[in-house]
Amino acid sequence: MRSTYLIGIDLGTSGTKTILFDAEGNIIASESKEYPMYQPKNGWAEQDADDWAQAGFATIKAVIGKSGVSPSHIAGIGISGQMHGLVMLDEEGRPLRKSIIWCDQRTAKECEEITDRVGQKRLIEITANPALTGFTASKILWVRNNEPEIYNKCRHILLPKDYLRYRMTGEFATEVSDASGMQLLDVPKRRWSREVLEALDIEPSMLGKVYESPEVTGYVTQECARATGLKAGTPVVGGAGDNAAAALGVGVYKDGMAFTTIGTSGVVYAHKEPDAEGRLDPRAIDPLGRVHTFCCAVPGAWHVMGVTQAAGLSRSWFRHNIAGGEPYEQLDAEAAKIPVGANRLLYLPYLMGERTPHLDPDCRGAFIGLSAIHTKYDMLRAVMEGVVFSLKDCLDILTDMGMNTTKMYTCGGGSKSTLWRQMLADVFRLPVVTVKCTEGPALGVAALAAVGAGIYKDVPEACQTMVRDDMLLEPDPAMWAEYEKYYKIFRDLYPALKDSFARLAGL
Repeated sequence: MRSTYLIGIDLGTSGTKTILFDAEGNIIASESKEYPMYQPKNGWAEQDADDWAQAGFATIKAVIGKSGVSPSHIAGIGISGQMHGLVMLDEEGRPLRKSIIWCDQRTAKECEEITDRVGQKRLIEITANPALTGFTASKILWVRNNEPEIYNKCRHILLPKDYLRYRMTGEFATEVSDASGMQLLDVPKRRWSREVLEALDIEPSMLGKVYESPEVTGYVTQECARATGLKAGTPVVGGAGDNAAAALGVGVYKDGMAFTTIGTSGVVYAHKEPDAEGRLDPRAIDPLGRVHTFCCAVPGAWHVMGVTQAAGLSRSWFRHNIAGGEPYEQLDAEAAKIPVGANRLLYLPYLMGERTPHLDPDCRGAFIGLSAIHTKYDMLRAVMEGVVFSLKDCLDILTDMGMNTTKMYTCGGGSKSTLWRQMLADVFRLPVVTVKCTEGPALGVAALAAVGAGIYKDVPEACQTMVRDDMLLEPDPAMWAEYEKYYKIFRDLYPALKDSFARLAGL
């Protein structure tokens, strides 16, 4: 087993990280490559799909070179990816335009169109979610409505990680967890919805074949092998959307388990097993659409998650634009000196609109209570607390839906901050656990690759072997008593500002 290796690729918003693991989940070599995001208008967000492919190929080549591992000992590859991005290809398989990615907010009118065509109640019954600006379906309609010359040339529609898969294997394919976020999948039945596709007049042939996450979807081509150093014929499994992959990477694979990630966006995620008949419990779908219900990377199971659009993004925005690029470690040390409540300063983390619980593409970030006494470190503390308060909004909804947990796993770049993790523990009033490998999405899809390669019999067995707990932080009840005073005010701010956000967006 020690001579068998697996590759996990995490195609994120800021960059792609590729990691070579052994079969027990230990990191052998790692490489990252960044790429830009384009924002031609306020609320828009795009990336170049070929940047993702180039980053994927370059980082694969780098980890093979660094490790000295023979490509013939690499048993399988899994890919995790940022969800919802629209990749449109022509008949030759070439991108027709930049990808409109997950945090883009231009499609409010198309969401209305989707709701009108399908019906709000029926849409939630089929796709488990209301029409949302972040999802792929509204992006497809936006291109059709605004760039018909491009839409008419489109022959294939893929998600970000699935474009990299196509470049590696030549296959047009996806898997259930990522496809759930397109708003074209029948989530309870885990297949494309003919009803939704017909209502939206989208040709089914443009969509890839849907697999379960650990299934083999294709094999590395000779062309990819020459570019990366991989062995041609190496299997590539379905992989998973970033959050479903992260769940496996922290060992969340059964009922009663949950995790929070603070990446570019933030997520509170709870696993949901099928009922006795193998079906999705209808109570796991929020009729108000405040949280998302998707297929998860464990075959036959689902997950429910709330999303904060600008979690780590809020801190990185602050660091680059206000804090002069100071190292995160230094910023954390200074923020830890500031009392709870940041000297009566609150922050709304709605830089890119918001999903949970507001479903509002027009809301925006705000500091409330800013005065001449406040320093940049007060502001930073408020940013970190505001993100945690927003994640608490997500957790409260999951709890109301019966998704209970006794501890909270964490991952993502923000989870490396001890201060942020302790805030989560205190505000959630739960023990917060990290795992030894902090590269959750890459480890999660490596575990899926191990199942697809036959190293482990199923996903739970892979997680039990490859994922190991590390550090636990206990909540401080006295700290929650302080945080709660500010959290109550935080919850009042969005309703007070909602109309102003809409008026501002309309100017």
